[in-house]
Amino acid sequence: MDNKLRVSNKKRINWNTTIFMVIFHLCAVAALFMFSWQALVVSFMLWWVSGSLGIGMGFHRLLTHRGYRTPKVVEYFLTFCGMLALEGGQINWVVTHRIHHAYTEQPGDPHSPRDGGWWAHMGWILTGTAQQHDEAVMQRYAPDLMKDRVHVWLNRLYFVPLVICGLTLLALGGWSMLMWGVFLRVTLGLHATWLVNSATHMWGRRRFITRDDSTNNWWVALLSFGEGWHNNHHAHPRAARHGLAWYEIDVNWWGIRTLQFLGLAKEIKLINRDATAATTQTGAVPLQRAA
Repeated sequence: MDNKLRVSNKKRINWNTTIFMVIFHLCAVAALFMFSWQALVVSFMLWWVSGSLGIGMGFHRLLTHRGYRTPKVVEYFLTFCGMLALEGGQINWVVTHRIHHAYTEQPGDPHSPRDGGWWAHMGWILTGTAQQHDEAVMQRYAPDLMKDRVHVWLNRLYFVPLVICGLTLLALGGWSMLMWGVFLRVTLGLHATWLVNSATHMWGRRRFITRDDSTNNWWVALLSFGEGWHNNHHAHPRAARHGLAWYEIDVNWWGIRTLQFLGLAKEIKLINRDATAATTQTGAVPLQRAA
């Protein structure tokens, strides 16, 4: 992707995406006037299911980087959870993120803060790629997923699980449950993910010297279940564990360890702890498999 294409993408408004974003943000505000404790609890649980099980453990660490392996049924389940976040189909999501790693902070990066903080956070969704890619690009960056008929099918129907979820919440808990469990929860979840694209490339601390602007940002990590330890991740993209120090809370890693304990996760890629301590601020270190 060259600079000319990049500029043209910024000028093209994605009207479908923009309209949906406006609707979800307005409904998220309206949800604040429909509070109930039951709706809050359900929303929190769905936030964890979609954001941690789905986006962090599923879309990101499993499908994009293959930091660990699971049986296909578990892989599809985590994918289904990620679809509840309304961040596009999982193949499109993976393609966008793999392109980001291939061109981080360079021409071709879908959401670099060097093009502006607003662009990195939300502008690229409204007037950029918006997770949309043609089949040639998808075949180039995600050939593993494009060969899987189930993933191709789920990618096309990414919005269906959220529709079913919304109708179920409306039937069981009324408008309060729907507004909190879908509109408010999805909107906040989107911004948490976007903060990883924007804030962690602008503010924070760096453990490793990398060629990009990635940082470790504690408050983004809390909002994204551990994805905010972004400098650790960019230094070692395939590592399944992002929070390396005891104080770097990484809920997604705890989830992966739980799967391992249950015998559902294997071939887990990790950063050698001794090597990490010895090479802080010096560069990358080799990966090792979890015991």
